[in-house]
Formats: sequence, C-alpha cells, structure tokens
Amino acid sequence: MHKYIFKRILMMIPVVIGVSLLVFMVLKMTPGDPARVVAGSEADEATVAQIREELGLNKPVLQQYVDYMAGMLHGDMGNSYTTGKPVFSEILSRMPTTFTLAFAGVLVAVLIGIPLGIISATKQYSILDNISTLLALTGVAMPNFWLGLMLILVFALQLGWLPSGGVTSWQGYILPAVTLGVGATANFMRTTRSSMLEVIRQDYIRTVRAKGANEKRVILRHALRNALIPVITVIGLQIGTLLGGAVVNETVFSLPGVGMLMINSINKKDEPVVLGCLITFAIVFSLVNLFVDILYAYIDPRIKSQYR
Repeated sequence: MHKYIFKRILMMIPVVIGVSLLVFMVLKMTPGDPARVVAGSEADEATVAQIREELGLNKPVLQQYVDYMAGMLHGDMGNSYTTGKPVFSEILSRMPTTFTLAFAGVLVAVLIGIPLGIISATKQYSILDNISTLLALTGVAMPNFWLGLMLILVFALQLGWLPSGGVTSWQGYILPAVTLGVGATANFMRTTRSSMLEVIRQDYIRTVRAKGANEKRVILRHALRNALIPVITVIGLQIGTLLGGAVVNETVFSLPGVGMLMINSINKKDEPVVLGCLITFAIVFSLVNLFVDILYAYIDPRIKSQYR
C-alpha cells in the first residue's frame, strides 16, 4: 500500500506540469497585456515597458514558463500582478471558503442521493422509483447558476430566510451548498440505484435472505457495502467537479473563495494567480482520487489484496 501511494504521488508531477503548461500557453495566447493592466490605461509606453521588464514579460514565453516552474519547485507561485502579494498566501486565505462549499455540496448530495438510490433500487418500478428518477433527470438538466439565482429570489429576497450572498455566518453556505449539491445528488442517486440493482440480484444476497436475515440488514450491511465501490468513485469525481463548479457559485453568491479570486484574476490578466488557482485545483483533485483509491481497500478486502 505504501509503495502504491508513493507511486501515485509521483504520478501527480506530470499532471501538474501538464496542467501548468497548458494553462500558461492559453493565457499567453489570450488578448491583453498584463503590463498595461498593471500600469493603468493612462500610463505611457515607457512605464509599460519598464513594468514588462520588471515582471519578466519581455523574455521568450518558454523561458517565462521555465522560470515559473523553477519557482514552483521552491514553493514559490510568484506574486500577484495587481496586489503584489504572494499568490500562495492569496490562495491559502481563500481555500477554506471554497473547500467548505465543495464538501458541503457533497454532503447534501450524499445525504439525499444515496438514500434515494437505495429506495429506488429496492422499490424498482414503483411510484417512488419513478419520482426519484424524474427528480434525478431534472437535477442533471438544471443549470447551477440558474438554480442559484432562483434560490436567491425565493429564499433570500421573497422569504428573507437566508442571506443572498457572503459568508458572515454558516447560513451563508446553505443556498450555495444546495445549488452545488443538486446536480451531484442526481448522479449519486442514479449510480447507487444501478449498483444496488446489480448487487441485490447476486446469489449471496439470496443466500443471506434464505438464512432468515432481516431485510434491512440484508440491504444495509450486505448489499450496500458491496454497491459502494462505484458510488465512491462518483463521489471522488464529484468533489473535483464541485471545486470547479464553485467558481460559478462563488460568483453568483459573492463568496470570497478561490473561484472568485480566479475569475477576478482572469479579468485583470493576473497570470500568476490564475496559474496558481488551477494548479491548486489539479493537486487537490489528484489527492482526492488517491484518497478514493485507498478507501476502496478498506471497503472491499479483495482490492486491498491487489496492493500487496
């Protein structure tokens, strides 16, 4: 297991390099001059040229990328073009908001989607199954930003129950978490239903029932545990997806997270901050996938034996 974990961590290196190179080149191809943005629209060409030289923007693009990655090896993501602050500290100060939002969205999806999937599988083709399937399809088809605006309109503006934006208290996370969790809920429900339907038809489930085991025990202890492998896979993927979805949600709900920081930095052509945000997301996504793979071993002993 230790060798496997070490190998997976080493595999993160080419992922980070690939993501950083792709984003770096895309940023360089987008219109706009970061030096002009920093200097201001009224600055003369001499001032812009001086700032371009100070930022290293007059070097060849490949040399700029090599210099950036050399700094990354020493834990330096550079400084923001607009604020002058270290990119790492800017991201670090906003990470709790983004991570709290993403995991709150996953929690909402798990608490709703998995029970609905179990009920749909055990009550296949019933009214509950049809209603759950309809809700799942609606959740998948519904754009997150539209749902967020509707929730703000109803629960913040009309009813006044919850704040429309900001995180002055834990209540500020409710509407964004529900908005994020709806799409994931649909995926969890469908995956759980499909996996449970496959498991409950296995011979060993019939054997457990023939021994007189309580139906609740059969479903929760024997069937659900073996059906969780694909569900956990979807949960791991959804965490990464929700981190990306937090970019839109933080904009809709005015949350001071990494997503909002990245959007503002894109508008200002603040390349070090944009690069830092996306590299952070790539690292977190890779770590979540690693954690999911390790979790497999503790749920299914057959998988654990493969690591030995």
